[in-house]
Amino acid sequence: MRNSEQQPPLDSVDRALKLIVALRNGEVLSVKSAAERLNVVPSTAHRLLAALCHGGFAMQNRERLYRAGPELAAWSEASRSISHVRQIVRPELETLVGILDETVQVWVLEGPQVRYVDGVESDQTLRIRVGMWDQVPAYCSAGGKALLAALSNSEIEQLHGGGLPPWRSTRITSVVALKRHLATVRQQGYATNIEEAAQGVNGIGVVVLDRQGRPVVAISAAIPSIRFSKEKVAACSSALLAAAHAVEKRLLTSGAVG
Repeated sequence: MRNSEQQPPLDSVDRALKLIVALRNGEVLSVKSAAERLNVVPSTAHRLLAALCHGGFAMQNRERLYRAGPELAAWSEASRSISHVRQIVRPELETLVGILDETVQVWVLEGPQVRYVDGVESDQTLRIRVGMWDQVPAYCSAGGKALLAALSNSEIEQLHGGGLPPWRSTRITSVVALKRHLATVRQQGYATNIEEAAQGVNGIGVVVLDRQGRPVVAISAAIPSIRFSKEKVAACSSALLAAAHAVEKRLLTSGAVG
């Protein structure tokens, strides 16, 4: 019997790993392109892609194409160099605080959660502290909703296959309701959080996209409820969107994202 180190890998494992590498590198695959890459029939490619979706390594978008799923987030984050992204976003945060006089923060999506990565605190006596949460369910934060809105409905369903993570003050109680809410976020271009993460805290968030339209980070303004108004929403959303567009341009020229 030959030594196991000399034996070729199992075909199914080898093929799945090839697809994972492609997805990790930012490729978007159809069933046909995956089949051609692996030299297999489309039905075999479809089964492999479905298995990767089930394991969180792939996601299917609204065009029925496949891209990297949440389990590849660590690789994606490394390739984007979040530390580099943080450096690029930081000047915009400082400008935003000067304009809005409210605390602003940066978030990344990690599965169904968002993680705080940076922030600048307002100087006002009544203000929201930066980094109040290291992680929070994406669906109950303004930055998280902005990130989720950049995904397709099928990706939202895959991220929340076990339902929405419980959170004491949320107003959204089902994946169906979340998808309806995200449709509004996409239409208006920004997300809001009305005391959904914590009592007395409201937020407005926008997403920063890479050149392929994938979410990189979200920028949000955290506002005490007493200062939250329609006028505040209009001013904050306009300033945040301008900052996000500026960051996208700088990321594009810096090569920090794909």
